[in-house]
Amino acid sequence: MNEYDAALQAMFDRQPSAGGDDGLFPSSRKGPGHLAAIERVTEWVRERFKLADDSAVSVSEIECKLPGCPPLETVVAFWENGQRYHFKIFKALAEVAPDNIPFAWLKDTLAVPEGFGCECC
Repeated sequence: MNEYDAALQAMFDRQPSAGGDDGLFPSSRKGPGHLAAIERVTEWVRERFKLADDSAVSVSEIECKLPGCPPLETVVAFWENGQRYHFKIFKALAEVAPDNIPFAWLKDTLAVPEGFGCECC
């Protein structure tokens, strides 16, 4: 068994904790500035892509323990006129800066094609 398979097996074998951690998506230790960081990144995304106030924006920090994955990454998804867009930033949410948001002219490349099966975001 290679390192990747061993990590996968350990992840699936892990028992749920009393705190509700199901073993697949470990709960992060979120500090008091977590909500402020979400609001900050959401605002930067709205500004960068000139989104309307009623456009949905989702900002999440996810944790991955598989080899090759960054330990924490920020996942951003937004919707405009029925089209979903998404991108990842390979940094913890608290470390994201305005320069990490893709340029507005890249917006079309962030569109998720219809029928694309992506369970992450």
